[in-house]
Amino acid sequence: MEQNNSYNADQIQVLEGLEAVRRRPGMYIGSTDSRGLHHLVYEIVDNAIDEAMAGYCTHVYVTIHPDNSVTVEDNGRGIPVDIQQQTGKSALEVALTMLHAGGKFGGSGYKVSGGLHGVGLSVVNALSYLLIAEVKRNGHIYRQICERGIKKTEVEITGDCDPADHGTTITFHPDPEIFDEVDYVYEILIKRLRELAFLNAGVTIVVTDERPEEKLESTFCYMGGIREFVGFLNKNKTVLHAEPIYFSAAQSENPLETASVEVAMQYNDDYTENIYTYANNICTTEGGSHLVGFKTALTRVINDYARKNKILKDNDANLTGDDVREGLTAIISVKLVEPQFEGQTKTKLGNAYIKGMVDSAVSEGLSIYMEEHPAESKLIIDKCLQASRAREAARKARDLSRRKTALDSTALPGKLADCSDKDPAKCELFIVEGDSAGGSAKEGRDRHFQAILPLRGKILNVEKTRLDKMLGNAEIRCMITAFGAGIDSEFDESKLRYHKIICMTDADVDGSHIRTLLLTFFFRHMRPMIEKGYVYIAQPPLYLIKKPNFEKYVYSDEELEATLNEIGRDRITVQRYKGLGEMNADQLWDTTMDPEKRIMLQVTMDDAIAADQIFTVLMGDQVEPRREFIETNSKLVSDLDI
Repeated sequence: MEQNNSYNADQIQVLEGLEAVRRRPGMYIGSTDSRGLHHLVYEIVDNAIDEAMAGYCTHVYVTIHPDNSVTVEDNGRGIPVDIQQQTGKSALEVALTMLHAGGKFGGSGYKVSGGLHGVGLSVVNALSYLLIAEVKRNGHIYRQICERGIKKTEVEITGDCDPADHGTTITFHPDPEIFDEVDYVYEILIKRLRELAFLNAGVTIVVTDERPEEKLESTFCYMGGIREFVGFLNKNKTVLHAEPIYFSAAQSENPLETASVEVAMQYNDDYTENIYTYANNICTTEGGSHLVGFKTALTRVINDYARKNKILKDNDANLTGDDVREGLTAIISVKLVEPQFEGQTKTKLGNAYIKGMVDSAVSEGLSIYMEEHPAESKLIIDKCLQASRAREAARKARDLSRRKTALDSTALPGKLADCSDKDPAKCELFIVEGDSAGGSAKEGRDRHFQAILPLRGKILNVEKTRLDKMLGNAEIRCMITAFGAGIDSEFDESKLRYHKIICMTDADVDGSHIRTLLLTFFFRHMRPMIEKGYVYIAQPPLYLIKKPNFEKYVYSDEELEATLNEIGRDRITVQRYKGLGEMNADQLWDTTMDPEKRIMLQVTMDDAIAADQIFTVLMGDQVEPRREFIETNSKLVSDLDI
């Protein structure tokens, strides 16, 4: 591995101190719950990946130890240990103990970095009750130990190593005084680390969990980079062309606009688009200039090809952006020197020049591909034309669903019983399975803020259905009209009439299926409702336990056994609720609808990629992945979530 002697202490610059981190950790890692806990690992790994992007690191090792401490080891250049002139301290100590200190602030240490703010290592140090940093450089092993952000030892040489060896090893123990929990979840970590391996072709990331009796280990290395990422996303889908389309470009004329772009894309026979954008390995969930450039070029190139080859006639309207993106899975990854993110959450890229760069790369790369692959291009164009025809049919169906008087029609199979309060933040809508449960819910509700929408039977599986047929389904049209916010690109959160959409279905297999159908619809066509936390799942009780002077509702078989063991089993009556319709209005209110007593699960979506894959497996056309999923998760099949 090449050493770079220009990376030294002078490139570690100090901006400010560390005092506020422990007092307000949420400002630096988002939260002190499980998400913030796992973020500590990502901060350290991001530093290693920055070394990889700079060309100096090929391997990253992440180990969860039995005490929930974590070690991250890389074979990058190693944090500098010589004296940093600005402070008179070792550069390692500066990086560990001073906020906004690192090689990413105007120095030549990094041209591109994901750890943009340079706070990662010092923040992890501040939020750990013990942190040990080891560096291999110049034939020596250096070590410094800190406790809760304060150094406990000086930087000292603890041994020698081969002069060719180099890298950084960080071991940290999350501080239980800061975090609600300190128990790492292996599956959460490997999702993000797999993603980083996809985005950085050739980098090997090894994740080891030493806590189980048989330790877990996953190795991720993808020489194909984002091409393999697209293949991974489409693995349970029927694709239109065997190999993903891939192209890349780079520019370096202007030092401040040095950047590279990679695009990989592949069409499948689904009806939804899945486009994921990244800037310096950061997932930009709100898109930005790179996404705009991609969409603009994609629509133009496909229309130009269709007209040039007489597939679109002179009097035919152009295909729209929605038409050309139906069934498309794509990854857009840009790496740039000075990324400008809108907001502190880094979810939208703002650099204007990236739009033109991505546009140019897609225009050239996709045009060449389509000229060289006429058979695959015809399949893609045919797919787009089918989408165009369905879009026109959907427009007519959508117009019907928009009619204000639609809900007043007694012909609708589901009848909305609205609430009197008109403030969406105070209003909640229960989607109830069947007329019987709907009747109990209407009678038992608080009419001021609770609305009831009974559905008759199971709604359409939208995973297998085009938009025009979906909008022809009366139950789905009824929900769209009741919610008031529209669907897909027209979804307008400000028009949503309820800020709690509650799925209240029976606690049986049919109820689980209906709930999954509803969640599939929300995820595919009203995703912001899930992203904003407006969707909930009601938890009705499974049993009512009665004995003289005792009555208790229980919500699981485990709770039933524990209660019976506690109160005894003599003269006990246990009623099993097979459906919500078996409860009278008072019981339904007391157990499931009363905000003071009820239990509800909020549906969240931390990982859109994982959610997409689950819905594809559960509700898609391919049987084998679904069978494997059910076999693997058979104990949990009645309690599915995203």
